[in-house]
Amino acid sequence: MSEPSPISLGPSSGGRLSGKPWKLQKSATVRSRLFPTLKTKKWSDRTEATKKAQAIKKLQNELKEEKQAEIARRVQITKERRKAAEERRRLEEDKLKMGARKAARLRRKAGRSKKING
Repeated sequence: MSEPSPISLGPSSGGRLSGKPWKLQKSATVRSRLFPTLKTKKWSDRTEATKKAQAIKKLQNELKEEKQAEIARRVQITKERRKAAEERRRLEEDKLKMGARKAARLRRKAGRSKKING
């Protein structure tokens, strides 16, 4: 009797294959949709990219805050200018009103004097 020839095994874990033909064979994960930082192999590369992104975001926030502060400063200056102009206008009106009152008072006083009506 001759010895049977060994059966070749398919490439699988431990040389066994699933007997279920409907079960999909596992394959490597498609990594095309991952973030570029997750595709890198080294942890140091990922942390460096994260730090760089955080620094950029911090700089953007600082620039935005500076811009907002400049806008607020301009608005404040404009409000103060308008308030001062309104105050000057009000004082001018008061001065004219007081001048008219004084003139009327002098006219009344002149009418009461003995020298004129005497």
